[in-house]
Amino acid sequence: MIRSILLILLIAGFWKSSSAQKIDHLSSYSDIQSSNYFRFNYDNDLFAGTDQNYTQGFSFELVAPFLDANPVNHLFYRPNDFEIRYGIFVEHIAYTPANFELPEIQIGDRPFAAAIYLKSFMIATDRENARRLTSSVSVGMIGPAAFGDAMQTTIHKITGSKMPLGWRNQVKNDLVLTYEMGFEQQVIRLKDLFSLQAQANVAIGTLFTGAAVGMNMTFGILNSPFKPATNNQGFKLYAYAASIVNVIGYDATLQGGLLNDNNPYTIAAKDVERVTGQFNYGIVLQIKKVYLEYSRTALTKEFATGNSAKWGGIKLGFGF
Repeated sequence: MIRSILLILLIAGFWKSSSAQKIDHLSSYSDIQSSNYFRFNYDNDLFAGTDQNYTQGFSFELVAPFLDANPVNHLFYRPNDFEIRYGIFVEHIAYTPANFELPEIQIGDRPFAAAIYLKSFMIATDRENARRLTSSVSVGMIGPAAFGDAMQTTIHKITGSKMPLGWRNQVKNDLVLTYEMGFEQQVIRLKDLFSLQAQANVAIGTLFTGAAVGMNMTFGILNSPFKPATNNQGFKLYAYAASIVNVIGYDATLQGGLLNDNNPYTIAAKDVERVTGQFNYGIVLQIKKVYLEYSRTALTKEFATGNSAKWGGIKLGFGF
């Protein structure tokens, strides 16, 4: 236990720089107890009554035994005596300033930005010691190639919302290449009713570079990723909450990509908030092989002249 907690502190402190994933699918409270599953994730700030900052994200996730043959898996640290699953994940994220309907650059607000990438990931679970290691590699693009303009415009036409006219000022095309690791250690468990976990995450790459450390808890009729899957079938209904501190090294959605500096507008490095606070909470329902989740997130301001952000999300998955 002590060694695991020290590992969490080491991961969080080694990179003095936030989590690369915007849609959180690797935390233990979102685990699907299956070696074969598919899940769709959708985030939108409209769930929280806003329309700015992180405005939308969606992803498709697949875990299956045939993905063991993915050559990218050789980049992951695979500890002994851990149960290991491999998956792939396609994610699209988009960001806008508050006055997205204006065609002019919004000085003092965040730039328009969108990214799309393919992620290969590993989930390694040590059930005996109640700990979990995750690793991932993401490759893709940030910029117009991620079709953020078309995506948001289509949704706003369907919903009758104001048209976003500032996408011509978005962060330009650049490479997304990110390596990420996460670790969780269960600290307390009270039967199948309550659990408390310490967590840490580190990412280094061209989209996000940073670290995060925090705690999460679950309570209800629990699904535990640290117990054998045979004990986690049937009906599960539980809530979760996570408090996280992010340390930011680089954020291309604010600062532009690392390789292409030909951007109409970005946030200067000196104006990026290097430490942010984040609170995630939600409710999960699992009925046999069907997974449903509703989540909400609140995040403190990410740059000097910005403001706090909040959004909600839904997840729908099924094992097979």
